[in-house]
Amino acid sequence: MRTLLSLVLLVSLVSCKQEQETPKVSYEENKAIPTATPKDSTEFKVADLPILMEGTRYLIHPIGDVRVYDIEGKTYGSSKANQISYAISNYNQNEITGYFDNLHFQHMDSTVIKPLTAKKVQIQTATFLNTLAAKTKKQIMVYTLVDADTNKDGKINQNDIRSLYLSTTSGTAFTKISTDFQEVIDWNIIEAQNRLYFRSIEDVNKNGAFDKNDKVHYHYVNLMANEWKVEIYTPN
Repeated sequence: MRTLLSLVLLVSLVSCKQEQETPKVSYEENKAIPTATPKDSTEFKVADLPILMEGTRYLIHPIGDVRVYDIEGKTYGSSKANQISYAISNYNQNEITGYFDNLHFQHMDSTVIKPLTAKKVQIQTATFLNTLAAKTKKQIMVYTLVDADTNKDGKINQNDIRSLYLSTTSGTAFTKISTDFQEVIDWNIIEAQNRLYFRSIEDVNKNGAFDKNDKVHYHYVNLMANEWKVEIYTPN
């Protein structure tokens, strides 16, 4: 039993290592993109129940896919509804997290529902800047998401470069503020300045991964400006 357990642990460690070493960028100009695997007949798109963030007037509907079988035919659950998870996202303290395809916005007094974007993306976090809104009355959302197949594996997912976007709480003015092919490391808000600061890393040695030999860039955005403009600063 101990030998079998050790073998399972070894396989798991190797699998994890391989997943961590997956490059996020591919610079092969002529690399063929794999043909997309046809969707399983049990895969379908659903919406979570709407979310109303306190202080806003727009319902947010996270949109994503529910699947019974993965692409290798392994069962996640049976065809019985009570054995399938329909959850697309998680919501906690003015932030929606998960891996979802889009967000649809609907004013509380309207039946009209509009998507955040028409682009193919994978949204990972959507954060309402509630303290900024309470102070300035300006309601802004911040998103971390993937918007391009940077490793050219035919998929847009967490193995690609993560970007940073802003929008209003109605889903309008959806704007990318990070630079293409730079991975967003983190971001924060300095309320005394009404600024969003963020760091990103550039693969300067072109090895397809982000490591200690690459360059970190520092940026900020004045959130009160009519047009969100990214400024560069050098703290080190």
